[in-house]
Amino acid sequence: MTFDAATLDMLKTGIWETFYMTALSSLFAYIIGLPLGVILVVTDDGGIYPIPWLQKILGVVINLLRSVPFLILLFIVLPLSKIMIGTRIGSPAMIIPLTIAAAPYVARVVESSFRELDAGVIEAAQSMGASTWQIIWKVFLTEARPSLFLGAALAVTTILSYSAMAGFTGGGGLGAIAINYGYYRYKPFLMWVSVVLLVLMVQILQEAWTRLSKKGDKRIR
Repeated sequence: MTFDAATLDMLKTGIWETFYMTALSSLFAYIIGLPLGVILVVTDDGGIYPIPWLQKILGVVINLLRSVPFLILLFIVLPLSKIMIGTRIGSPAMIIPLTIAAAPYVARVVESSFRELDAGVIEAAQSMGASTWQIIWKVFLTEARPSLFLGAALAVTTILSYSAMAGFTGGGGLGAIAINYGYYRYKPFLMWVSVVLLVLMVQILQEAWTRLSKKGDKRIR
C-alpha cells in the first residue's frame, strides 16, 4: 500500500482528532478529578478536615464508575453526548464519555500522590496555623507536584488508549482509522501504521510528563 495524498490527509486528521480528544478529555477529567482527589484525602479519618461519611460515599461512587468497562460506559453515556453535543458519533461526541471514564481514575491517581507526602510536613504546616486551604495549596499541590506529573502521564496515556477504543462506536481519530479501514476493509498495513502512530503519541506524552516530574522534583539536583 502506498501513501497517497488522501491517505496522508486521513492520517493527519486522525492524529489531530486523537490529540484534541485526549487533550480536552484530560483537561475536563482533571477539572473534575483533581478536586475529588483532594476531597478524598482531606476528609479522610486522619485528614486535615475529617468528614468520614462524605469520604466513604465519594469513594464508593468513584469505585463504581471505575469498575465499569470503558466500552460499556461508552454505550451508556453516548445518549448524554447526543443531548449535550447533538450527535453520538465523531470525535466531539467522545469527549464526554472519555471525561466521565477518566475523572474517577484521575481522582485515585491524585489521592495516591497526596498520600505519599510525609505526614510531618503536613503536621508542621498545621502547627504553624496554616488553614485547610493553605495546606491544600502550599503543601499538597506543591510538595506532591512531581508525583502528580507522573500520575498525569499515566492518566493521559490511559485516556489516549480509551480514545482509540472509541473507534468501535463511531468515534474519530487513529483508532477509528485502524478499525474502519485497517480491520473492516482489510488494509492491515494501514491498521499497523495507526497503531505505530498511537504508540509514538504515548511515548511522547510519557516522556514529556516524566521530564516535567524530574524538573519539579526538589530532591533531584
